Amino acid sequence: MRFALTQMDIVWENPVENRRLCTELTEQAAAQGCDWIVFPEMTLTGFTMHPELFAEPEGIGSSTADFFCSLSRGLSIGIIYGYIAAHADSYTNRLVYVRDGMILQEYAKLHPFSFGEESKHYIAGDKLSILSLPDICISGFICYDLRFPEIFQAVSRQAELIVVIANWPASRITHWHTLLQARAIENQCFILGVNRTGHGNGISYTASSAAYAPTGELLTPAAPADTGTLYADLDLSDVALYRESFPLKADRRESLYQTFYH
Repeated sequence: MRFALTQMDIVWENPVENRRLCTELTEQAAAQGCDWIVFPEMTLTGFTMHPELFAEPEGIGSSTADFFCSLSRGLSIGIIYGYIAAHADSYTNRLVYVRDGMILQEYAKLHPFSFGEESKHYIAGDKLSILSLPDICISGFICYDLRFPEIFQAVSRQAELIVVIANWPASRITHWHTLLQARAIENQCFILGVNRTGHGNGISYTASSAAYAPTGELLTPAAPADTGTLYADLDLSDVALYRESFPLKADRRESLYQTFYH
């Protein structure tokens, strides 16, 4: 299964221009025979702390959902993107899976980034996302979630692939790569990390999207160009084969671990 990992230079708080970029990147990915394309966190705005200006109702019917569903349908490609969802008196940072022009599932970020004051503007989600399709079982997280290994263990009981979409700054990029690789090794599954590049609201980002195998092997170039899409061809059967050959998960003692928290 072929995935396109974008390294999008998101235009700060400019959904119109970012839709143009997404269209261009998706057309390129479809031409490369990709089954899925993955975009960074808050795809059309960047990591804004102005949700009141850009939030939309969750689910179908919003302009962002209509845009990505139309793109998916027209180019016959699955799309994973991020947006801001509006609720009665709050907002959530979301990841969405779209295929065949339909929204399949949404996920709300469990850990708003308090260090960056995200938690002052967005509420935390409280549910995991596991999307089971005939050809893949996939889960997704958003940026700061990467620092919390317990949630990866929970979804990797089923998921063959975990996607992390982000606006992860260049100043902490070593953490990004280290944590992505660690999550692949710990969970013995594929990990895709998709990060933005460029500059946004005074923060610098660097090209750092990456794919890791269940063994922890890096599947994409170690030093990619500043922009441009990376492609990863994943044989999902590798997950079960590696887990059988090295049965790490069989030795986990989760009921014991839970007692350490009391």
